Amino acid sequence: MARQQSPARRRLAKGIAAASAVCRVARRIGDGPTGMLRMSFSNFDPRGGHSSKQQQQASLEYAAKTARDFAADPNRWILLTGPHGSGKTHLAVAIAGEALRQNQTVFFAFVPDLLDHLRATFSPNSPIAYDELFEQIKTVPVLILDDLGSESSTSWAEEKLYQIMVYRHETLLPTIITASFSVKDLKDDKSRIASRLMDSIVVEWVPIDAPDYRGQRRSSGPNRR
Repeated sequence: MARQQSPARRRLAKGIAAASAVCRVARRIGDGPTGMLRMSFSNFDPRGGHSSKQQQQASLEYAAKTARDFAADPNRWILLTGPHGSGKTHLAVAIAGEALRQNQTVFFAFVPDLLDHLRATFSPNSPIAYDELFEQIKTVPVLILDDLGSESSTSWAEEKLYQIMVYRHETLLPTIITASFSVKDLKDDKSRIASRLMDSIVVEWVPIDAPDYRGQRRSSGPNRR
C-alpha cells in the first residue's frame, strides 16, 4: 500500500500547484512539486560536505537558524548568497514550505525564467496579460527570487527587476532572494538593486561560506541545492 502524505505535505503540494497554475511561472524543481517537497528544514544538513571546515559549518548553521526565524515571522527580506550547491535554494524552499503551511500565498521563481515569462506575455497568444502577471509578482505576500544575477543582463531585465525590488522594498513585503554573487559584484553590476539589497534595516544578508555540496554528499545526508 502506498504511503499517504501528511495533511501538511498535501497542503504544501496543493499550494505549490496552485501558485504554478495561477502565476504560470513558478519554477519547477526537479520533475515537479515532489522534487520541491524534499527540501525542508528537517533535512537541511548544516554539517555540509565531507570537506567542510568548522567555519563553513558555522555559516551553514547560522543560515539555517536565520531562515527558520524568517519562516516563523516573515516580516522583512532575506538575501542568501554563496557558491552554487551550498544550500541557498534548499533554505528558500524550506521557507516557502513553512509559509504555505501558514496559509500564505508564495510565488517561487527562477529569475531567468521569470523574465522569459514576462517577455512572453507580450505575445498575442499569451494566456495572461503583462500587467496582470507583473502585478501578481510585485504584490504577492511572499516572493522568492532564486539565482538573482544568472539572468541575461539587459536594460529591460534590469529595469523590471528594479521595479519589483523598489515596490516590495517600499511596501516591506516579505522577499527571499538567493544569489551566487559577492557584495562587490552586486555593487559593480547592479548598483540600483544593490541600494535596496544593502539596506540592513529591511534586508538580512546571510552569506554562506561553504563549498558545493553536490559532489561530496554524506552517505546519510539530505539533498541540497
